[in-house]
Amino acid sequence: MSNPLTSRGKRFRATILAAGVCLGLIAAVPASAQAAYADPARVSDAPQSNDARQVIDWVAATGDNHGMPFMIVDKKAAEVFVFDGQGRLLGATPVLLGLARGDDSAPGIGDRELSQIRPSERTTPAGRFVASLGYGLGKQDILWVDYKTALALHRVLGANSREHRLERLAAASPLDRRITFGCINVPARFYDRIVQPAFTGTSGVVYILPEIKSIAEVFAISAS
Repeated sequence: MSNPLTSRGKRFRATILAAGVCLGLIAAVPASAQAAYADPARVSDAPQSNDARQVIDWVAATGDNHGMPFMIVDKKAAEVFVFDGQGRLLGATPVLLGLARGDDSAPGIGDRELSQIRPSERTTPAGRFVASLGYGLGKQDILWVDYKTALALHRVLGANSREHRLERLAAASPLDRRITFGCINVPARFYDRIVQPAFTGTSGVVYILPEIKSIAEVFAISAS
């Protein structure tokens, strides 16, 4: 019996696995954090989790990204992987994610003030989202993942020193990277060198992997 993964999918997977070094890991962090990012063992060159590989194979086999750039957000590992429309890995980095575990957004969360969002509601929802560049508060450019729920990917903000967000990016444990109201925070240099160029002039697909639900529940992937 032939492998269900298409030849395009095999080339796609081989390209990912052949990527040698993660790109663009942040310079806008303290020197100690920069040293941590210089260690390639800190972040995988390609997704290592079974869920991430399963979604990559599915995208490759079905063309679900429709030739658009796409990214995989692995919540369990607190990492993001960005690919071009042909499935070439452009870069990977640790990310900061929602404080609370969960795969759904709280009802009406996009219309609430941050002060009204309880800690248990600060989730990064799982799913497939068509994302595009835009602007947030203060005219800061961001990647809108889901405008309706105010879910965005943007540069990490280090203004609140009590949260130590910049330092958290260098933490070895993914649990230490759970701090946001739900948005995905990436290093500024990674945003500028990887995310922004990849999504300029085009929309793209963001696949946020579940941490409670199964992959089959979130994406149109056969459970077998």
